[in-house]
Amino acid sequence: MDLKQIISKAIEASYSSDEYERMFTSFASEGKTSGEQKEDLIHYTKLNAQRSKRIAKTSVLHPDLIKKVQGLSKQTWLLITETWCGDAANSVPLISKVAELNEGIDLRIVLRDEHTELMDHFLTKGGRSIPKLIALDADLNVLFDWGPRPEELQRIYWDWRDSENKMPYSEFHLVIQKWYNDNKLEAIQSELSTLLKS
Repeated sequence: MDLKQIISKAIEASYSSDEYERMFTSFASEGKTSGEQKEDLIHYTKLNAQRSKRIAKTSVLHPDLIKKVQGLSKQTWLLITETWCGDAANSVPLISKVAELNEGIDLRIVLRDEHTELMDHFLTKGGRSIPKLIALDADLNVLFDWGPRPEELQRIYWDWRDSENKMPYSEFHLVIQKWYNDNKLEAIQSELSTLLKS
């Protein structure tokens, strides 16, 4: 199957932003998660559901980004994620909010572990890192992709990953979240704005 066929198949099986949000909320309240039902992933899904709601309510979009998005022609934004992903909890609500600015943007969401064939076309240094946003034109050509996290934070992550004496992920994820809190979604908006410009 070529990439366009894989993308088309993924879109057919995808969730709208509202459908994904309902599933996310349901998982969090029922003590479930997307993907494998592991205790730590269930914990992160609960945490992320609260975080996502807060970000959706409090995030303020840049005027420059708003202008660029409102000027776009018809596109499909295909977003690969999982409910347990901490980076996704910070970026997915923002991406949803951005997509709502233009009725020509159809945001579709898929779960990584159900769409590994798609994910494997958008790896980060060989890894299935999420979230990953793929912007497509009307003929399903890839215009750009973004993710799994802002470039500065990605460098921090790689430094941690490659460190010989790295702290446990249970501690490192707090470092990541502090970065997001301090940055206030500025980097994601700036990077999206740059990609839309090109």
